[in-house]
Amino acid sequence: MSVSIRPLHPTFAGEVSGIDCRAPLSADEVAAVEAGMDRYAVLVFRDQKISDEQQLAFTRHFGELESYKTPGHIRKHDESRLGPGMADFSNLDRTGKIMSAEDRVWFFKLGDRLWHSDSSFRPVPAKYSLLSGRILPSWGANTEFADMRAAYDALDARTRAEVEDLVCLHSLTYSREAIGFTDLTPEEVAAFRPVRQRLVRTHPATGRKSLFLASHAGAIEGWTVPEARMFLRDLTEFATQPQFVYSHAWRPFDLLMWDNRTTMHRARRFDRNEVRDVRRTTLAGDVATIEQAA
Repeated sequence: MSVSIRPLHPTFAGEVSGIDCRAPLSADEVAAVEAGMDRYAVLVFRDQKISDEQQLAFTRHFGELESYKTPGHIRKHDESRLGPGMADFSNLDRTGKIMSAEDRVWFFKLGDRLWHSDSSFRPVPAKYSLLSGRILPSWGANTEFADMRAAYDALDARTRAEVEDLVCLHSLTYSREAIGFTDLTPEEVAAFRPVRQRLVRTHPATGRKSLFLASHAGAIEGWTVPEARMFLRDLTEFATQPQFVYSHAWRPFDLLMWDNRTTMHRARRFDRNEVRDVRRTTLAGDVATIEQAA
């Protein structure tokens, strides 16, 4: 079967047919998925009853796995129920039980419901993320995506000129402070030191420009913090208007793949007393945004 992609939104997001993510891919299939990512930025693969090992193998078709010595979460590696390379975005603890509503890891994970781009808080932010839905709650838990290319294109000329050369500071501290989570250890504060990111990125394959926004962005170089945060809030409100957003209603064993360089996303609320077992693999980015020309 040949690979085909059905659009899910007027500007981005597509549903892929003709790919078995559990099996090795041919060079043509890899090229078709890469081209689909360049065009749609978010791809949905249905009915992929995939194992962790298969998800890792599928992910590696498109680059190297992200690997950092510094954490991107307060949950330590030895507290995870999953193996190397697999990030646990469930509401389960290491024993497979639903987390307590008072668990600081649960509080931290609530920050994923803010608009963000994965690993924008790292010096070299992530390329693609892939999320597999293994067990889903009975309601809610959609994942929403915003097309940062279309948002950039829709900016008025004055704002586009204003953002072109701006540099933001990104940190997990900023996004967690926004939801009232300040219970960080000195080691976590040190690990979450702000990093510099351009506010405007250029896609290396397509040449399209996009906004690089996230709740992790809490300052703009050369601006006062209050003015910077209001400006970033205004930009985020603009960039997440309905015409730029695709909301994914999960089905069992969906596999979602998205480009963090050109989209933002957020998780939506669900019944925390029901299991939501979703597992993510992440591809390393290729260059620091600060080294790229906007």
